[in-house]
Amino acid sequence: MQRKILVTSALPYANGSIHLGHMVEYIQTDIWVRFQKMRGHECHYVCADDAHGTPIMLRAQSEGISPEELIAKTSEEHQADFADFSIDFNNFYTTHSEENKALAEQIYLANRDAGHITTRTISQAYDPEKEMFLPDRFIKGECPKCGADDQYGDNCEACGATYDPTDLINPVSAVSGATPITKDSEHHFFKLADFEQQLKAWTKAGHIQKEVSHKLDEWFEGGLREWDISRDAPYFGFEIPGAPNKFFYVWLDAPIGYLASFKNYCAHENIDFNEFMNPDSKTEMVHFIGKDIIYFHALFWPAMLEGASFRLPTNIFAHGFLTVDGKKMSKSRGTFIKARTYLDNLNPEYLRYYYAAKLGSSIDDIDLNLEDFQQRINSDLVGKFVNIASRCAGYITKKCDGLLSAELENPELFAEFVDQSETIANYYENREYGQAMKTIMTLADKANQYIDEMKPWALAKEEGNEQQVQAVYSMGINLFRLLAIYLKPVLPKTVEQAEKFLNSELLQWQEIKALSNHTINKFKPLLTRVEQQRVLQIQSDA
Repeated sequence: MQRKILVTSALPYANGSIHLGHMVEYIQTDIWVRFQKMRGHECHYVCADDAHGTPIMLRAQSEGISPEELIAKTSEEHQADFADFSIDFNNFYTTHSEENKALAEQIYLANRDAGHITTRTISQAYDPEKEMFLPDRFIKGECPKCGADDQYGDNCEACGATYDPTDLINPVSAVSGATPITKDSEHHFFKLADFEQQLKAWTKAGHIQKEVSHKLDEWFEGGLREWDISRDAPYFGFEIPGAPNKFFYVWLDAPIGYLASFKNYCAHENIDFNEFMNPDSKTEMVHFIGKDIIYFHALFWPAMLEGASFRLPTNIFAHGFLTVDGKKMSKSRGTFIKARTYLDNLNPEYLRYYYAAKLGSSIDDIDLNLEDFQQRINSDLVGKFVNIASRCAGYITKKCDGLLSAELENPELFAEFVDQSETIANYYENREYGQAMKTIMTLADKANQYIDEMKPWALAKEEGNEQQVQAVYSMGINLFRLLAIYLKPVLPKTVEQAEKFLNSELLQWQEIKALSNHTINKFKPLLTRVEQQRVLQIQSDA
């Protein structure tokens, strides 16, 4: 049965460049989407730049341009990086859009009218030098829960706790360095506790990973607190209806940006937006996120949607962080690597494969070990996968006019490769990419072993063996083709080149029949070995 799936990745903030830590998520999502499309499902992948908030406003001021100019410039840079990593969004948009404004107001007003919004005066951090209320991210101090130093004013990156900026210990303004003073202001709050029972049921119903569900239990035990959804002027964002000089906090309209990007896409592609958003929809909505933003996505987001009579997410898939050579990304250590720095030096398909080989369905961190990266690419992709085609193609093109044999030389071995199809598909479906790559490379070993055992180069030295040699090399080409199908979600550009060589498009997962009496084209090297100098270069450029 064909599934209809809306897929999103977390929105990159329009205040900086994409780095290799970000790319874990976009590559993970893109692989999953490509796999779903190969399985014949209707799958729409949307994203957007998260374009609101005080950081955008302040940076634009410092550069002497408008916030709109800044987010347009950043969007161009982000989209170029994503395109070069073959991240195939159906739509990449911005949260600063008419669609997002309308949807944010609709969801807010529905919750307000249903009694889920309240207002009250709060004491708020204020920068006496800059004469502005300080947003959470512009106050730093010690976490009130775990004591970690240098944490932002809204949530702790060390323990994941969320809190009010006034709870921070020893706070300072990140704008001026001044010690914030306290000033009163009326704010709007979302009554999260109104949805406690629905959220408890939803988080236990298989929509999130078990380890995420256990983490949410801690927050339920601590009690669900009201969520401050407003910010005072000056602020770059959407003004709250009926509340002059009060703006939606960026975290309210950011997830709504998923829906806004999809709505914009639907308008251009004649897709029924409401079919996907109806609470009783048979479609799926799947979010890929980092584990640091679970609280917003697994509590606030479904509660806001519930309060506005929208459908809830089918799944929220969280992943861990990226370390480089076992350490947190750091500019001083040369491990804070921008996407563009990598792209200037190395083939993006290598990183797609390496991440795939490391990724599973858990929220464990993954490590980009640069020495292991070089060895694994050279061993797996060049030494195993591509090697099969390069070993077999020469004889077929030179001696057989590119024509493959009519019969498979070893149908049992071919059947063994075909039999792994659903196992590999299940690994992709369940985001166990590391297991999928392991299975595929085991098959690649078997293909190379088959060629080694048959020794077609030795057979070719004796007259009368031409048909047998052609059959062995044709068998190798057919095994390579199956591996290319299995690797297509991970290596789209490489497999596109393989398709040209094979003179055969690999459009669907099910296309795993053998090529017989089929003419292939001349083989051109698909991938080259990773040189150590290139790996060292991305560190020195970081």
